[in-house]
Amino acid sequence: MKRYLESYIKKDLDEKIILLSGPRQVGKTTLSKQLTFSYTYLNFDSTSDRKIIHAEEWTRDVDMVIFDEVHKMKKWKSWIKGIYDVEGSSPSILVTGSARLDTYKKGGESLAGRFFSYRLHPLTVKEICLYFKEDSKTVLEQIFEFGGFPEPYLKKSRQFAKRWRRTHTDTIIREDLLDLERVRDIKSIEILIELLRARVGSTTSFASLSNDLQVSIHTVKHWLQILENMYVIFPVRPYHKNIARSLLKETKYYLYDTGEVDGNLGAKLENTVACALLRELHFIEDTTGSTVALHYLRDKEKNEVDFLPIIDNKPIMMIEVKLSDDNFSPSLFRFNKFFKNIKSVQVVHNLRHKKTKRSVNMLSAHEFLKDLQFKG
Repeated sequence: MKRYLESYIKKDLDEKIILLSGPRQVGKTTLSKQLTFSYTYLNFDSTSDRKIIHAEEWTRDVDMVIFDEVHKMKKWKSWIKGIYDVEGSSPSILVTGSARLDTYKKGGESLAGRFFSYRLHPLTVKEICLYFKEDSKTVLEQIFEFGGFPEPYLKKSRQFAKRWRRTHTDTIIREDLLDLERVRDIKSIEILIELLRARVGSTTSFASLSNDLQVSIHTVKHWLQILENMYVIFPVRPYHKNIARSLLKETKYYLYDTGEVDGNLGAKLENTVACALLRELHFIEDTTGSTVALHYLRDKEKNEVDFLPIIDNKPIMMIEVKLSDDNFSPSLFRFNKFFKNIKSVQVVHNLRHKKTKRSVNMLSAHEFLKDLQFKG
């Protein structure tokens, strides 16, 4: 199965260390092994592989060495830097991990100038339609049901997806999290994930979560950051030109796995759109070096637009997501006064015909997601 990052990573492998991160079981290992027929794969979670890594005794007679989960090793940056500085890029080095590698490369020894990083996302309507030639409307319905992670999506079995999701979450919490963070209250982390599953698309009150979990607000924020670092959730914050002010306002959280959303079809649709937008933005940032962000809009009168993608500090599109309402959202027209010359789109799941009113286009969700593309 060809993935959207494959050709880009191949171009960079001869010159740089490649850091490939993304959610657990999103397809990083499969993608890595597809890059060349000649590779050595070493997983730091494996006892035998870990011994080889520490002893530096892997074969060099290959095109590429894949180090999986090596960021769990103490001072892994210094170790990788030493390998690269002594041996160069022959064989090529690819580091994969189910946590944000940028988090674990900060501080201490620097890899500056030696790496390019990529983030692999779950399958989207666009990617599935491109490589599988499937009908976009059917694909969207299947993502609602099975999510975008390759294994449950390709199996297309409700029972399998449910069983997979249970073990997937359990592995993240009881293995990956404990390897990287000192967290004692595992049960509360599980409850936090359940609360977030039921609140997708709603603004998050740290005080409310603090009360629900009976822990401090500081602890709640720390746990949310951990789940973000582990690619379980991602934040969408209110947009304001003053970044400090936007951080003080309420954040919305979405799940990388749409199949995890515990809500109505509207919540699943909004989560699916959020995932697709973030994937496009990360793709641009990782392949062009542009700075990106995903925000939502809300003013003092509580007019709101669901998403505002940003590239190099410039808003590029306003997106409002609706399940079945084919009346144009007044908020899009209101904010158009402040964001002139950018696209405004109302994405509707149950839409019979496309519509246009002044500068706002109304599109069906499956068509919008199939053709979604930003320019960096």
